Amino acid sequence: MTAPRTVLLTGAAGGVGTLMRERLPQYGYELRLLDAAPVEGAPEAITADIRDTDALLAAVRGVDAIIHLAGISLEAPFEKILDSNIEGTYSIYEAARAEGVRRVVYASSNHAVGFTPRPADPAEKVGVGTAPRPDTYYGVSKVFGEALASLYADKYGVETVSIRIGSCFPEPRSVRMLDTWLSPDDCARLLHAALTAPDVGHTVVYGLSANTRAWWDMEPARALGYEPQDDSEVFAEKMIAEHGEPDHDSVDHRLLGGHFTTMEP
Repeated sequence: MTAPRTVLLTGAAGGVGTLMRERLPQYGYELRLLDAAPVEGAPEAITADIRDTDALLAAVRGVDAIIHLAGISLEAPFEKILDSNIEGTYSIYEAARAEGVRRVVYASSNHAVGFTPRPADPAEKVGVGTAPRPDTYYGVSKVFGEALASLYADKYGVETVSIRIGSCFPEPRSVRMLDTWLSPDDCARLLHAALTAPDVGHTVVYGLSANTRAWWDMEPARALGYEPQDDSEVFAEKMIAEHGEPDHDSVDHRLLGGHFTTMEP
């Protein structure tokens, strides 16, 4: 696929969106920014709710691809998840279909499979074919988003890479994140691969760095051309000194979704 030139970045004021605003232009992309909140330092950004049909169609018009990061990123009451993550994602795909945008990169989450037990054998990796086992309403919304992406790929030809993101921060914030960390630089590398890989149809991949402790199968992401460069192990000594060794009996260790499996809205 020819590299897209203009990319709509939704959720541009959020944590991951802010990190990507600084990095994706290095790959030659011209970003069109969209968020319900004003984007700091970007007066040209579009401030609008993605459920505002007219504003969204105007934002999508003329772009080559969409990176969809917008939405609630933690557990919340179902009504809020429904509005932001489910109806909002539907709005994105409808706008892409209406305006002829052929590629969407969708920020899914490991919480789509959060109640899946961690493999007992460290050498065994969790594949993308793992059956959905969401750990929250938030996780349910990501299962919905992946299903919607599959429908729009098959029915309307809107290709999507759904990235089940682990934990994208400048540094891991816990011992658990030594497994799930996706460095900002690797996140940009993965988004670039997802935007440019040919014939993806609807592809699901896990999004994390080349972590020594990772439990997910990264081959589908590598098949897109993604080559992670970072490893959370450089932070391991510091994290374990601050927080102690992981408790193998805790949900953080036993289940892929960790403490999300105990969250209430």
